[in-house]
Amino acid sequence: MDMVFDAVSWVLISGGVFFMVVGAIGLVRMPDVYTRLHAAGMTDTMGAGLILMGLCFQGGGFPVVVRLVLIWLFLLFTSPIGTHALARAALSGGVEPYRTTPPQGS
Repeated sequence: MDMVFDAVSWVLISGGVFFMVVGAIGLVRMPDVYTRLHAAGMTDTMGAGLILMGLCFQGGGFPVVVRLVLIWLFLLFTSPIGTHALARAALSGGVEPYRTTPPQGS
């Protein structure tokens, strides 16, 4: 049974690392602040969530698993709020979204 938990744990952790790496590449490659915020938000939610779920299988005891789930819930609620606040601050600061075509009516 320990081998099954180890295998599931490493699959989840590897998936989380994959999302973290793809999100980091997205932060570098995306053209403007809004698309970069999307890449950062996905990295936070999916990458950290999968890593924390994988660590739950490695945790050892109930108190550790409860703490990891609480950390995941904290990230699940605060990441979208922080991303939204940054996007609104950029929009109110006058940062225009990247467009490949000119807006209609110009």
